[in-house]
Amino acid sequence: MNAEAVVRALWDRMQARDWAGVGDLLADDVVVEWPASAERIVGRDNYVKINAEYPEGWSIRVLRVVAVGDTVVSEVEVPHEGMGVHRVASFWTVRDGRIVDGREYWTSLGQDPSPQWRAAWVQPM
Repeated sequence: MNAEAVVRALWDRMQARDWAGVGDLLADDVVVEWPASAERIVGRDNYVKINAEYPEGWSIRVLRVVAVGDTVVSEVEVPHEGMGVHRVASFWTVRDGRIVDGREYWTSLGQDPSPQWRAAWVQPM
């Protein structure tokens, strides 16, 4: 699989709760960072387990995937029945058909309200 296909497969397998399949796409020593919560996940087993243990009620909708060489960026929407809608911008490095590192920025829609001083130049979404 090329780099883009690996990342698309990652999201497909997460949606299917195919945790063994997710693990097959990751290097043993994968490192994924979540800067918004100041967390680093080291190792395939930890990344798979943290996703498998996430409270149920969610689904995944891939909004876009852009790939250049071994770098892939994905934007995904994750609605959750009890927690609202999350968006994630993920930056992945893929080598030899496996994800070797990633950086994901998770946020909830509307979590960062627009300040009044910008009101003259923006439109609400």
